[in-house]
Amino acid sequence: MEIWEEKIKYKRISKRKKNLSSNYKKSKSDLEESILPLPWTIWPFEAKILILIIGIWSILGICILGSSSWWIASRQMGNWAYFLKKQIIWTIPSIGLFYFVINTNIRNLLKFSRIIFYILFFLIFLTNISGITVNGSSRWLVLGNLSLQPSELIKPFLILETSNLFAHWNLVNNERKLISIFSFGLLILLILKQPNLSTASLTGIFVWIMGLCGGVKLSSLCSFAGIGFTTGCFSILSNEYQKLRVTSFINPWKDAQESGFQLVQSLLAIGSGGIFGEGFGLSIQKLQYLPFMYTDFIFAIFAEEFGLLGCTLFLGLLAVFSYISLEISLKCRNNYTKLVAIGCGVLLTGQSIMHIAVATGSMPTTGLPLPFISYGGNSLIASFFIAGMLLRCSLESTGLIGMISTRKTIN
Repeated sequence: MEIWEEKIKYKRISKRKKNLSSNYKKSKSDLEESILPLPWTIWPFEAKILILIIGIWSILGICILGSSSWWIASRQMGNWAYFLKKQIIWTIPSIGLFYFVINTNIRNLLKFSRIIFYILFFLIFLTNISGITVNGSSRWLVLGNLSLQPSELIKPFLILETSNLFAHWNLVNNERKLISIFSFGLLILLILKQPNLSTASLTGIFVWIMGLCGGVKLSSLCSFAGIGFTTGCFSILSNEYQKLRVTSFINPWKDAQESGFQLVQSLLAIGSGGIFGEGFGLSIQKLQYLPFMYTDFIFAIFAEEFGLLGCTLFLGLLAVFSYISLEISLKCRNNYTKLVAIGCGVLLTGQSIMHIAVATGSMPTTGLPLPFISYGGNSLIASFFIAGMLLRCSLESTGLIGMISTRKTIN
């Protein structure tokens, strides 16, 4: 009798546990559905890898920034964590924006992108009139307590606008083609006028690649490339400091204390790293030998502390990111999301490669931040926005979200 009662009691407890377990799984599933655009279990493989890469990239950025900036922050600001704290503060709204983007249809982003694009376009025009000049370049606008760099913030909307134009290039009327191409060209000229040769070059190369992927004739693209190259040469010849940077890039050791100083110190930092690096936090060049060690030359500090091995792993991370971006674009179900995915991959990868090329002396010294790593709230916001769009493209490739019932009318 006692054994029978124990069996009944055990069955009741077992049944209660099953009910609790099923209720927990259901509530967990409901929570996922309310927070994420799709439940995690049905996310594409590329999306899961992508969010892992973004997480590693951004956490790595916080660590490297803290290491590269603590010395100058303690000397100039009286607080070793000054730049680190500000970057973490900027990370919070950046992640919020990332969450907003992955929960918003690409089509909806395309609807309001043009308005924001032209607002930022106008702000870039204002930087040439009333912007703050730092190191001979007017890239910043001060609005109250905020310092805005419109040339960084416009990058996600440039992706959306070029995708909107080139997605169905052959169906777009000539008037709209001319207006859009003129707008992109004028944007590049305004950035070049600041002067900001690096961002202008990146923007020109990006628009050219998007046009190539969108089916623009190669002869037309070659003509635009020729115009862009000529304009860049004219800008270099017209600005003495740009001319000095190009000549010092050819042989930085000729004037190692003046025009070639930044590049020489960067090469010394990279060379000092050896194979395994000096160790995290043990860089010597960041002790105010290398200028802009936490922005334009942060990769040199990374190379000094982590060596060839660390640099190879980081380049491997970029290679995986590029491959995942390509896979996402191939799986997208319409031309708009295909081009948005391509644009996101090209911009983040291209900017990273150009930053590394500057630090290693493979191209003239220019001020271009390393996405997710260099100090700066504007660059961080733009990077998270772009990464969010790429992740959204991957989620929409499943066909479970982002579908529309009517075709978009092309004007």
